[in-house]
Amino acid sequence: MPPHDSSPVGAPESEGRSQSTGPGRQVLSDSVYEQIKAMVMDHEIAPGARVGMEALSRALGVSPTPVREALARLESDGLVVKRSLSGYRATELLTREGLEELFEMRLLLEPRAAALAAVNSTEEQLDTLERLVEEMRTHPGPTGRYADYRDFAALDQRFHDTIATASQRRLLADAVERLHSHLHVFRLTSGRSADDPTLAEHERVVRAILRRKPDRAAEAMAEHLTRSLRRQLSQDPKP
Repeated sequence: MPPHDSSPVGAPESEGRSQSTGPGRQVLSDSVYEQIKAMVMDHEIAPGARVGMEALSRALGVSPTPVREALARLESDGLVVKRSLSGYRATELLTREGLEELFEMRLLLEPRAAALAAVNSTEEQLDTLERLVEEMRTHPGPTGRYADYRDFAALDQRFHDTIATASQRRLLADAVERLHSHLHVFRLTSGRSADDPTLAEHERVVRAILRRKPDRAAEAMAEHLTRSLRRQLSQDPKP
């Protein structure tokens, strides 16, 4: 199985073994994690397929240790599952019905989180929300391969998680974060045009929170999630 791209994956196998401690080891671990995650997201490792640790180790030119660590992180992300006797497998894709159920739960939780954030968020959290929106402007949205839009996706998740945290309701924030981890399983790459409305929708949510208007914040979040689901379903190739 070839690596996701032709760029260097990190240290050769001998270096991977020698970097048992320190920042170099963490850099290698993060690099291997991103490489394998890209393979799963882009279906180079097919949904439901066995993820061979030794094959990945050879393909990426590293020892089994960072591969093992990466697979443990991907299991936490919900992108691979570990089964007794058969090792790791890539998760099956979330079905259309599963995606609709996921957004049904998000629509129950996230508008409430936005309303509470409009009342309870700190000045630091408000600054973070504004900064995240600005950062998203500098990254391409979900077009092409995962490596092309992973920064946008990470910022999008941080945006929603920050709002949930700003609600000052720990259980609510934990539930929102868990729901976002399931969204990766859909692994849908959809085209993003120049007039993609995601950022404008985020801005409406942030404006309402900044103005301390809970009803408007909830309404803006519900509108964003409803439209986001509609966009994702329109790109779903399955019947």
